[in-house]
Amino acid sequence: MPNIKEAQQILEHHFGYSTFRPQQEEIITNVLEKKDTLVLMPTGGGKSICFQIPALLFEGVAVVVSPLISLMKDQVESLRANGIKAAYVNSSQDIIDERRVIEQAINGEIKLLYVSPEKLFSITDTWLKDVRVSMFAIDEAHCVSMWGHDFRPEYTQLSTIRRQFSNVPFIALTATADKTTRKDIIKQLGLKKATIYISSFNRENLSLEVRASVPKKKKIKEIISFIENRPNQSGIIYCLSRKQTEEIANELRLSNIEAQAYHAGLPANKRAQIQEDFITDDLQIITATIAFGMGIDKSNVRWIIHNNLPKNIEGYYQEIGRAGRDGLPSETIMYYNLADLMVLKKFADGSSQTPIYEEKLNRMLNYAEATSCRRKILLAYFGEDLKQDCGNCDVCKNPPQFLDGTIIAQKALSAVKRTNEEIGTNMLINILRGSSNQEIYSRGYQNIKTYGAGRDISFRDWQHYINQLINIGVMEIAYDEGFRLRITQFGNEVLFRNRKVKLTQPVDRKTQKAKKEKKTKKKLTKNEQIFEKLRQLRGEIAKEQGVPAYIVFHDSSLVQMANDLPITEEEFLAIQGVSNVKLERYGKPFLELLQKISGKKLSTYEITYRFYQQGLSPEQISLERDFSITTIFSHFAKLYEEGKDINLRDFITQKEIDEVYEAYQELKEDNALKPYFEYFNETKPYYNIRLALTILRKEGKIKPREQV
Repeated sequence: MPNIKEAQQILEHHFGYSTFRPQQEEIITNVLEKKDTLVLMPTGGGKSICFQIPALLFEGVAVVVSPLISLMKDQVESLRANGIKAAYVNSSQDIIDERRVIEQAINGEIKLLYVSPEKLFSITDTWLKDVRVSMFAIDEAHCVSMWGHDFRPEYTQLSTIRRQFSNVPFIALTATADKTTRKDIIKQLGLKKATIYISSFNRENLSLEVRASVPKKKKIKEIISFIENRPNQSGIIYCLSRKQTEEIANELRLSNIEAQAYHAGLPANKRAQIQEDFITDDLQIITATIAFGMGIDKSNVRWIIHNNLPKNIEGYYQEIGRAGRDGLPSETIMYYNLADLMVLKKFADGSSQTPIYEEKLNRMLNYAEATSCRRKILLAYFGEDLKQDCGNCDVCKNPPQFLDGTIIAQKALSAVKRTNEEIGTNMLINILRGSSNQEIYSRGYQNIKTYGAGRDISFRDWQHYINQLINIGVMEIAYDEGFRLRITQFGNEVLFRNRKVKLTQPVDRKTQKAKKEKKTKKKLTKNEQIFEKLRQLRGEIAKEQGVPAYIVFHDSSLVQMANDLPITEEEFLAIQGVSNVKLERYGKPFLELLQKISGKKLSTYEITYRFYQQGLSPEQISLERDFSITTIFSHFAKLYEEGKDINLRDFITQKEIDEVYEAYQELKEDNALKPYFEYFNETKPYYNIRLALTILRKEGKIKPREQV
């Protein structure tokens, strides 16, 4: 049975990492023991390696069930870049390509085969019977549960596959599943005594920020300013509707920011092209509906903006998780207002799972309205307890200031009461601010006692206060009655019994914005300048090879290169994410650039060693370097003594080594070569003597003269 030591060797050779991330080793061990496994690991946490490494160690082909064609293509490209034989079968292929993959699978010429659930069912009783299936990996496993945020009915049929392949281990993986969904995944897939692994959901590198009730025009200005201060950074703006994606993309282009909208209403070929351009870094910014990005392994997304309130925490967590998958600092901002809530409530009401959706929406709203560490709330939803405040969310960075909001609440409640609870939020604010619009006068609201009672508070600040009054239960929205406001029991106690209410003060966005702009408009540091040069080189190589830039190297690898400035192949291999395969494919141009940047030069021995690693013979190296063969062999000897991977026995026989050893017994000389040359009557070349002595010394058979 394969063991974890072999898994470690694959991790280093194919993936370029010296150590496993938390829980990966335990998960891989469990799979190698052919036990069913459920893995909950955050986006970017390294889920794929948990099934990819066992797949390489098992005999046969691992079948990976994946929901999207783009995800399959992305994963397969990444695996091939690491020297791993993988393929996919889906509707995007023609018959010839599909037949070729089928033959490879049947002949055991690939180790991983990616399929959609629908495709899996169509092949189970046909050619899959001829494939030696080593294991099944169910990616995005939350899709199997109606309690999950992205339920897909076709996933529920996977239990039949589990029964059919009863002796094959199953591993189910997801980044987003609460306790109820976890139980349902195990039940729906028919997993046998599954071991559950739950990694920390804490993505410390992601900053969290929420901005409430920002007017549309102001929001666009903020987004434009945000992007302009982050040149060359890749980001996604998520929107609730197709119309919004188009509007925001157009506004960005009017400000000379290249952006494209992505939604289901576009032709399939255009969607595919936009996605391809985004993955390959030809397009940095996408405005998209939430369908975009599921499973795409683009590691260098630096920011995510939600234009609206997401419908649940699972979806929100998955979407922000598409930023910073390489572990580098990344930003997330969520905008929301009451209009978002109304739209989402309508979606929920039109569903067969209305109570579930409403509860999840309420939890999302609680997060958005949080006055304590947002990360604590986010992690608590997934059953994780964060002991200390994170220090990397807007609440931690700018703790809210509380005020006695009783009078504010009473003014709002009085206006709602005096209008017989027949108004919505905007009308309430207009009444409180003493607006002179036609609707107020047509209804006679200018005559009520509280008309103009809150004119000293801005429209936006009133939105801020009313949002809080709704969220703490002072008022509620009657969604089924035109979104009219209703006073709750709590609200009656505030209005008639003077029950106290605490509210947070609105945040001064102008001050925050000024701080952020001052921070981001700094000059690039030396390391950042080096990173940019490495990034440009990576982009050129990626275009030449027709692969996404992060397939060549992740940003995190480039950052480490910029910090460490490796100039030898050994130093380059020490960079996380640099495997032997990637060293061979991409090492030369990167090392040449890094050597030029650092000003360091390779020693003459290291240059010889590089030629040796390329497979050149001593004679060929001698010609390349215009050195004598004796000098080249002296380099070999020194490199061998230093522990380099070089086999001197390829250039000398055992008989020749024994002859030199016999001479040593008589001469007792280890350092000087001339006595040996004379001993052999000048018939044995100097390099032959040097190689023999070096091998004997390394093997401990002779010692330096002074130690004899």
